[in-house]
Amino acid sequence: MVSLTASATPAQVGYVVRALDLHAHVFEVTLSIAQPATDQLVSLPVWIPGSYLLREFAKHLQGLHARQGNKPVAMTQRDKCSWQIHTKAGKALVLSYQVYAFDSSVRTAWLDSRRGFFNGTSLCLRVHGQEDTPHQLTLLNDDLPKDWQAATALRAQRISKRGFGDYLAANYDELVDSPVELGPFWRGEFVAAGIKHHFIVSGAPDSFDGARLLADTQAICEAEISFWHGKQPQQAPQRHYLFMLNAVHDGYGGLEHRHSTALICKRADLPRLGQTRSGAPSDGYTTLLGLISHEYFHTWNVKRLRPLEFDRYDYARENYTELLWFFEGFTSYFDDLLLRRAKLIDTAHYLKLLAKTINQVLQTPGRQLQSVAQSSFDAWVKYYRQDENTANATVSYYTKGALVALCLDLSLRHAGKTSLDAVMRELWQRCQGGPMTQDDLLAVLADLSGKSYGAELQQWVHGTADLPIKKLLKQHGIRVDEERAPLPDQLGIKVNEQQGIRLKSVLRGSAAEQAGFAAGDEWLGVATGQGQSTQRWRLNKLDDLATYLGSDTHCRALVARDQRLLTLSLHVPDTACSVKLGVIDLKQVDTWLDGKNPA
Repeated sequence: MVSLTASATPAQVGYVVRALDLHAHVFEVTLSIAQPATDQLVSLPVWIPGSYLLREFAKHLQGLHARQGNKPVAMTQRDKCSWQIHTKAGKALVLSYQVYAFDSSVRTAWLDSRRGFFNGTSLCLRVHGQEDTPHQLTLLNDDLPKDWQAATALRAQRISKRGFGDYLAANYDELVDSPVELGPFWRGEFVAAGIKHHFIVSGAPDSFDGARLLADTQAICEAEISFWHGKQPQQAPQRHYLFMLNAVHDGYGGLEHRHSTALICKRADLPRLGQTRSGAPSDGYTTLLGLISHEYFHTWNVKRLRPLEFDRYDYARENYTELLWFFEGFTSYFDDLLLRRAKLIDTAHYLKLLAKTINQVLQTPGRQLQSVAQSSFDAWVKYYRQDENTANATVSYYTKGALVALCLDLSLRHAGKTSLDAVMRELWQRCQGGPMTQDDLLAVLADLSGKSYGAELQQWVHGTADLPIKKLLKQHGIRVDEERAPLPDQLGIKVNEQQGIRLKSVLRGSAAEQAGFAAGDEWLGVATGQGQSTQRWRLNKLDDLATYLGSDTHCRALVARDQRLLTLSLHVPDTACSVKLGVIDLKQVDTWLDGKNPA
């Protein structure tokens, strides 16, 4: 994806990756170390930056062998992810191994007859002591279908027109921060603020409107470069960028990298040829654009401006920080806001998305138990390991973090001196696009606003009280109304309706919990009325309940639990409400949403 250079730069550490068996989903990796240490230590990461869970990538590594010259070298496995190779110093060492790749997420590796993808954290052993030297990656196309291509944000050295060949990384961090896409993908490109951006899409149908996706993504990139650098776009840290999108039947997600991002979306959410571009985009396409906006914003916020604890990643264990509410939450605040500034959605659509975030937080009982700072620290064991009790015990640093950003922005604007936009830009300058702490944020807030925000952060970030959202929105021309919540929220349940009604979770203090419902219950039917007027109904979808209840608010629910039938007395509350936002003063709203300086 990057211009071809005349000759390869020699690297002390080199990886050759070959798709060994498409049907067995196996990559073959050959690792060459020109100057190994005595008893060289190598290891595979246990996690990938940006996704805070120990994923134990070594579980898919197999057949590890070592040799110096023509002689095999013995090795000792030290723990779950590292090996001591009993080498003699100074004599070239070659390791060979295979990696099973059948995880379609953006976090690991995938290989089948139609597509290949991998992150370096899944395939590339770390050579201890040589992490800061140049690393070469060679992609082979042996026996691959002729329509397959290769794409990565790494600097190309000697590559073919289809992208196979030699790439260079400045160090191990850059190597594993540059995912690789293989296959017969669609590709396009555009220039934003003088920076060339490439976009590849795997799995797109013939109806895919690539031109629209490029134009809309270009608008996002230009809005975000302008956000961070104003009239000096040449100060943007990326000199090139690669979007890698995998379109699937059902999926969603993204993972940020310094010069690229890996994305997954539903195939149905792609823009389609023949669709009108006037009016609001579909909800699915808006979700995709929001994902693109989110991951591109991370180019600055977390990949460069990042927690001090991430100054140097430790790939062998958890890397704890209390600041994910800032890096993920503030990014979640600006992702949709910048869609509005890029003119991809209008004010009404933006307020609808904001109301959705507010309702998600208000409908999470765990917000009253866990602070968003604790949520950040506990991501390794809670956010990425969700179960039926997650909503009762935790709060998302994405959604509540976004609302903390909203409250800060509106508070700063109401005071009339500055905005969160200016705070983010000043943080970038203060920390020189590098590690930061909460104290850095507090210092910038004080410098730009003339007052301390220590009390607000203590309450909003380290406390569990609800945020003053309604008051702050009203000050900026937004009306906060309440409307009857959808039926699952009224009852306090989350359900799966694929085959009947199966409860996934029951919220703390809800009507369903008071009735005795439990996660895993199968809700079979209801009985309404009393005595001879009793009617019994089979439930196939939860919406059927409203039909059978009519104006009644009581019923008897028949559920199956562990093959036993239970009858539960259920009261449907008439007070469960959700938030809806409306405009009072359009001029005030536009001043905020357009990012104009406060009066």
